[in-house]
Amino acid sequence: MSETVVDGRDVSAVNRAAARLQDATRSGVPVAPVRDLIGRYDIEAAYAVQSAMTLDRLAAGAVIVGRKVGLTSEAVQRQVGVDQPDFGVLFDDMAYGDGATISWRSILQPRVEAEIAFVLKEDLVDGDLDVDRVRGAIDYAVAALEICGSRIAGWDISVADTVADNASAGAFVLGAQRRTLDEFSPGDVEMHMSLTSAEDSTGSGAACLGDPLNAVVWLARQALAFGSPLVAGQVILSGALGPMRPVVAGDIVNATVTGLGSVSVRFSH
Repeated sequence: MSETVVDGRDVSAVNRAAARLQDATRSGVPVAPVRDLIGRYDIEAAYAVQSAMTLDRLAAGAVIVGRKVGLTSEAVQRQVGVDQPDFGVLFDDMAYGDGATISWRSILQPRVEAEIAFVLKEDLVDGDLDVDRVRGAIDYAVAALEICGSRIAGWDISVADTVADNASAGAFVLGAQRRTLDEFSPGDVEMHMSLTSAEDSTGSGAACLGDPLNAVVWLARQALAFGSPLVAGQVILSGALGPMRPVVAGDIVNATVTGLGSVSVRFSH
C-alpha cells in the first residue's frame, strides 16, 4: 500500500482502510465497512483512503480518464442513507462503448444508474469556476450508464465508506450520440431506464442537483480544492438522473435521455 501523509490524522487507520478495500478487490468478496477505522463522517480521511488506492492503481499502470460525481439525486441519497454528493476517479479499464457486454462478476454487487457524461475541451485548473466557465469548458455530452459497485458488504455504507471506496465506481458506458450544450439543455432532460430483471427507473436532469451542470461545477471546485483539477479530454459523469437498480447476470439495460438518445449494456454470466 502506498504511503499517504494525512496531516493531523492516523495514517495507519487510512492505510488499514485502504488495505481492507483492496482485500475485497483481490478476493472478490465484499468486506465490512471502513467507518470503524476512519469515522462515519470524516470525509477528509475517506478521500485520503481513495487517494491511496488511486496511487496504487496508477502504479499498476491504470490511466485516469475522468471523474464521477455521486449521490447527486435525492432518490439515490435516500437509497444509500447519505445526504451529500461525493466524487471518484474513472480509470481507462472502466470505460465501455454503447451496447457492450460486461461480466457481471467483474463488479462487486453491481447496480446501474442512468446519467449524462460530459467531455471537457478545456482545463479547469484555476480562477472562478462558475457555471459559465464550466459550461464553456465542455466539448459535448452523451447519454451514459454508470455501473456502481460496492466493496462494502450489503451496500452498508455511510458517506465515508462510499467516498473511501472510490465513490462506489465500477464501470461506465457511453452512448454514441454526441450533443453540444447549444443543442440540448441538461436540466430539462427526461430519463427512462429499463432492465430485464428489475423495475424501470425514471428521472430527469432536475433530479441531479437541480441541473447536471451544477454537479460538474461542484466537482470542478472540489477537484481543484483537493489538488487534482479537471483537465481537457476527461469524461465527467454527472450523477444519477433517477434511482439506481441492482443488476443480475443476463440483464440487458437500456436508458433513453431526451436530446441524447439511448445507451445500453448487457451483463454476461
